[in-house]
Parts: sequence; C-alpha cells; structure tokens
Amino acid sequence: MSTTSLTTQDQLVAPAGFTPILDGQLFEHAERLRDKVVIITGAANGIGKETGVRCASYGAKLVIGDLDLVGAEKTVSEIIASGGQAVAVKCDVTIWDDQVKMFELAIEKFGSVDVVVPNAGIGEPGNFLEVKLDNKTGKPQKPNLSTVQVNLIGVLYTVHLAQHYLLVDLRKVDTPTQPLKAMILIGSMASWDGFPVAPIYSASKHAVLGLMRSMEPSLLLKGIRIACITPFFADTGIIPTPLKVFLAGCPLTPVPRIAGAIIYAASHPDPAKSGSGYVLPDDGPVFEVPKEKFKMGVYKLLDDRLKSVEGIVYAVRLTKDVVKLVAKPLVVTVIGLGLARAFWSNRDILPSFMDI
Repeated sequence: MSTTSLTTQDQLVAPAGFTPILDGQLFEHAERLRDKVVIITGAANGIGKETGVRCASYGAKLVIGDLDLVGAEKTVSEIIASGGQAVAVKCDVTIWDDQVKMFELAIEKFGSVDVVVPNAGIGEPGNFLEVKLDNKTGKPQKPNLSTVQVNLIGVLYTVHLAQHYLLVDLRKVDTPTQPLKAMILIGSMASWDGFPVAPIYSASKHAVLGLMRSMEPSLLLKGIRIACITPFFADTGIIPTPLKVFLAGCPLTPVPRIAGAIIYAASHPDPAKSGSGYVLPDDGPVFEVPKEKFKMGVYKLLDDRLKSVEGIVYAVRLTKDVVKLVAKPLVVTVIGLGLARAFWSNRDILPSFMDI
C-alpha cells in the first residue's frame, strides 16, 4: 500500500488513548463496500482520487463531484478501465444547486447513496495576518475567505444533503444487503492544533472536527455513522510549492494510507466506531481516537460543565412543551424550576472550575 508499510504491533508505540491501525487492517472490511454507492467530492486527484479508485476496486459504485471535470472524468475512466462503475459531474461545492445535482445523479444512476466523503478542500490563499489597505480609501480591505467557503460551507452543504440522500434507496433487490451508511469527513492535524501560518485553514478544519462530534449522536439514531480523518501534510495539490520546499525532509503522510483510513472508517461493521477521529500525524500508522477519548483533561471539565447546562436547557424546553400542551403556566413554571434545580444540584464538576 505504501513505502512505509507497518505490519506488526511491536513496531508501534501508541499515545495514551490511541489505538493503532496497521496497514493490513485498513481494508479488512472493505468488501462491505461491494455494490454500495459512494459520493466523493474533489476526487479528480489526490486523496479523493486515491479513495475513489480504492473503493471501486472493492466493488463500490462511484459518483465523483469536482470543479475539475476533466480530471474527474479521468478518474472515472481509470475506474471503468479496471472493471468498475463510476460517473463524474462538475461540482463547485460552494454552490448549493451543484451539490443537489451531484446527489440526484447518484440516485438517478445507481438508485441510492451509501457513503459520502466531502473531500474537496483548499489551502489558504493570501495572508490573513496581513491587513491590506485600499489604495484609494486607505481603509482595510475585506480578507479572502474562500478557504471557509470551500472547507466549511461546502462541507456543510454536503453533510446537510447527505442526511437526506443516505436514507433514499430506490434499488430493487431480492435480498437486502447489510446496511452501511456513512459520512466520512476530512479534517487535518490542524483540526487539533493551531497552524500559525494559516489561521483560516486551521479554523475551517477545527470546525469540521466539531461538526463530526456534534452530529454523531443524532446521526447514529438514523443508522448513519460519521467519522473524521485528520492527516498531517500529504503530497497533494493542496500544498503550495513554497510550503513543499519548507517541508523538505519532513515525513509526509502517504496518500494511500489516508485513503485506507477513510475506507476503514466507512466500512467497519461496529457502529460504536461512529464519532471516532482517525489521526495520521506523520508517515507512521493510523491512530484511532474513540469518541470517549475526546473527553480528557480540559475537555473532561468542559464536558461535565456542559452536561449541567444542557440539563437546564432541557428543563426549559420541556417546560415550554408542557405549556403548549396543558396551558397551565403557574404549575408548569414550578415543574420547570424543579427540574432545573434537580439537574443543577446533580452536576459533577470540580469546585475550581466553577470560578470560570
């Protein structure tokens, strides 16, 4: 799969709370993709193309949406030449109607959508840290936020549509296949830490990880899993030449391994994998971070604090619902205050954190 293949657990020293996934494990459940319909944005090249070709090699049917239609059609041709099924459509992920067209094509061509990978992304053009002044007015110019438009707004469009289309299935099959519905988001190591030279890029990737964590509980109830892949720099077109020069000698993350992480996250049969992050910090292995491990250190303190707040919000919402039903404001107010007090008194947080 890559020039830095890892084959034994003895070679690995996993950080606390991280589970290493060897290269040989990444595709152990990939056969579950057979006859499944996979939508990938930004698959004309790089990570998206590698993922699409790999999915097709296991029998998946691909729908590729990319602004580079020529490149996307080359990916499709490669898949078809290998005996697979695929179709491409020109798609600017920042345009809602383009994305609707992409999902509709999947339904029209293959009858369903099973896996969605909002992979399209860009780096950070310009320098957000430099405030440029207008030559005529002398006032600050509006910054270039195209990174947010593609890396966040585009992903939000894809995920929002996926919630609907993953539940649409027009296929006529005599024996139902094992259900597999997944959204696999593409973050970055910048999802976890600040990237001083590209704050907008870092903000967009922080947001993608937060989106995954926020949506996981509700999607799981619908039978849809979600995960986030967060690789270090990979040798793709998203890295500008000056940065590649700067990174010379640094161990870049192999693109095939990133594709393997995407397929692993989508195809693993255990629903408890939903909500996990998959970290590729260098040219080493994939590390799985289960959702339970997100609640460590300060995250644990915040999570405990938020549980108390969420309890109060729940009590208020319940109160409003009861008001609508029974229309007895006085009695309902007493109920609401009682619930809020109960949630607050049962909170479990450190006393020192209460001063924040």
